[in-house]
Amino acid sequence: MMPKNAPLLLAGLGLLAACTGPSKQEKQEAAANTPAQIVTTPMADSVYLPAPYATKSVSNRVNIQPWPAGKTPVAPAGFTVAEYAGQLDGPRWLYVAPNGDVLVAEASTIAMSVPLKIVAALKLDKSRSLRDHSANRITLLRDTNHDGVPDVRTTFLANLNQPFGMLIMGNYFYVANTDGVLRFPYQPGATKITGTGQRIMGLPQGGYNNHWTRNLLAAPDGSKIYVTVGSASNVQEHGAEEEVRRANILQINPDGTGEKVFASGLRNPIGLQWQPGTGKLWAVVNERDELGDELVPDYFTSIQEGGFYGWPYSYFGQNEEPRRKNERPDLVKKALMPDVALGAHVAALGLAFYDKDAFPARYHNGAFIGEHGSWNRKHYSGYKVVFVPFDNGRPGQPEDFLTGFLAGGDSGDAYGRPVGVATLPDGSLLVADDAGDKIWRVRVAN
Repeated sequence: MMPKNAPLLLAGLGLLAACTGPSKQEKQEAAANTPAQIVTTPMADSVYLPAPYATKSVSNRVNIQPWPAGKTPVAPAGFTVAEYAGQLDGPRWLYVAPNGDVLVAEASTIAMSVPLKIVAALKLDKSRSLRDHSANRITLLRDTNHDGVPDVRTTFLANLNQPFGMLIMGNYFYVANTDGVLRFPYQPGATKITGTGQRIMGLPQGGYNNHWTRNLLAAPDGSKIYVTVGSASNVQEHGAEEEVRRANILQINPDGTGEKVFASGLRNPIGLQWQPGTGKLWAVVNERDELGDELVPDYFTSIQEGGFYGWPYSYFGQNEEPRRKNERPDLVKKALMPDVALGAHVAALGLAFYDKDAFPARYHNGAFIGEHGSWNRKHYSGYKVVFVPFDNGRPGQPEDFLTGFLAGGDSGDAYGRPVGVATLPDGSLLVADDAGDKIWRVRVAN
């Protein structure tokens, strides 16, 4: 039975409940300054952007239910989907080691404020976005007989602090905790890390608690490491001093020295990958909330060194953010428009370019993106894996690839929420489902 004060506690999940919303006049001014429009991306795609506050901002969370026996997500015809691993604890991110081992970062968003701690303790967040604990470990999965089911499962590394990004480079294993990057001695084929980790980089933590994830990516030549750091707020409502080194992709040397901002104005960059054959860096980015159902689109974009992508002063190019009006017109003029719009509030997280050849040719060199799903939209968006085809190095329109996470119809239920995606050496695709506590494997049907 839900406690009488549950609705009040659940209101805290909006994270901005303490803020007073914009006045009617402010909404009218925002609509007048930034009317509905169709914009053209650098890839010649037309994207419709309504005026700010064209629809009311809502909190609409799914109710996670256990996956029914025998039920799996749904892939296109010609593919099959099966459980790769279950009984995990918030499997958030995946990393495939050079020898084919699958490393799974198990970590969750945890409550920081007293009201949210109560929500978590009473398990009132039906969407499982917020939990009363974080597993804080990395689990190793190994499929020794190559039958598509791991037969070795060990705790690779424990006692971490909300781990996310992972990287093996040379004789080191790197992991990005929410508060810093650690480096451990590593031997190929090891099933457990036993050495002492070295903290090579501290990172800002706290703030807007949904943005605790820190991803890692090595430069193709191993000379640099790229580190993603999301913002501490929705639109810098706690002040610029809270955002130092945040909403950025940072670049460091493998020993943690030489830090610099590689790209900025990225509210919450998560997935980060090199495009096959071109050497271009691409990222998926979560955009801001509370401007309405269709604002602002999350996006998938190539990343320019030194590029500024708008946050918090503008969105989707040079559209001024009404809550930061007239603060930095110089930066608004510099803001780069993203390449591919993914839809508002889809919570795009995972990214994997398909650099294998087991899938049909149309998937080769395209990108799979895990969409965790909306909370700030009247009708649910995301809750699926989409595929972005590429032709001659240029992206096309996103299309559904793995669906069935939502129960569908008028139901507010969902069975899972996709996050990280990765390709196995055999060409199959893995999808981490942190709400369902599973990893799914998608392969071509025999």
